[in-house]
Amino acid sequence: MKYLFTRLLWLPVVMWAVATLTFITLRIVPGNYIESVANQILDPEQIARVQAIWGLDRPITEQYAAFMSDLVRGDLGLSMSSGIPLSRLIFERMPPTIELALVAMVISTGIGMAVGIVSAVTHNRLVDYATRTFAVLWLSLPLFWVAMMLIVIFAVQLRWMPASGRIDARLDYEVITNFMLIDHVLTGNRAALSSFVHHLILPALAIGLTSSGFVARLTRSAMLEIVHSDYVRTARAKGLSERRVILKHALQNALLPIITLQGLQFGTLLGGAVITEIVFTRPGMGRMLLDGILKRDFPVVQGAVMIVAFVYVVINMLVDIIYHVVDPRLRHS
Repeated sequence: MKYLFTRLLWLPVVMWAVATLTFITLRIVPGNYIESVANQILDPEQIARVQAIWGLDRPITEQYAAFMSDLVRGDLGLSMSSGIPLSRLIFERMPPTIELALVAMVISTGIGMAVGIVSAVTHNRLVDYATRTFAVLWLSLPLFWVAMMLIVIFAVQLRWMPASGRIDARLDYEVITNFMLIDHVLTGNRAALSSFVHHLILPALAIGLTSSGFVARLTRSAMLEIVHSDYVRTARAKGLSERRVILKHALQNALLPIITLQGLQFGTLLGGAVITEIVFTRPGMGRMLLDGILKRDFPVVQGAVMIVAFVYVVINMLVDIIYHVVDPRLRHS
């Protein structure tokens, strides 16, 4: 509990650092959304008035103080380009990205661990060489290429899966949390749930496959260190089945580096969602952040970075908690 309490105390410090760095970085680059758009339709006096409305004419210190004051109150502001509150945009865009990243992480963990275990058990055999080639192959392939190949094969050629979107536009459904899996289960909307799953499979598979190579290689190296250890040989000497030895004794002790990797990789999966959301035309934080950067929409970029950073920090905190659950040595210490 003391360890968890310490991590919770560091959370606002980390978020303050992220907010400050994001604010400074955006202001270092000259120009903003108003200047980039209004120069085409407004004269300098009108541009100055609009900038005054958004507070862009004030000194940078006053802008920072106003930004931090709003942030403490939980107010992320309005989008300069659309005028929509950031809280509404995040409610619409964050759940699709988290859904995609979580399912992709499950896929990468399942495939990567399976390949890594098989590779370690069949060390220096033909199967080991084949699985290692598989891991290197998926590490080498660009995400956008894998995504487009999945669309060509499963959406265009076989027509098994939809090529774009989050759900069939013709379906009616009720939005509660905007996490469609939760909403459709709560409302009992089976048609919408089936459509949502079908639209999620290909983008999640694209991210999961390209990140599974990391998990496979780490699992293999961790398992190779353990399968030849004394306690594993003792377990075999007791007459335990090979499956029980590998899954119960070896894998359980190889989980810690895998948990670490997946906790750190969750941020990468959120980043990979940017490309995937563009290729599959899905709504999400990735597209929202990219649009905000291209338009120089300060509030959108600041809000998106803050929310993604918060999710990333919370996930890593959960990883540390899982560490203490999996490894009894940490609990005792």
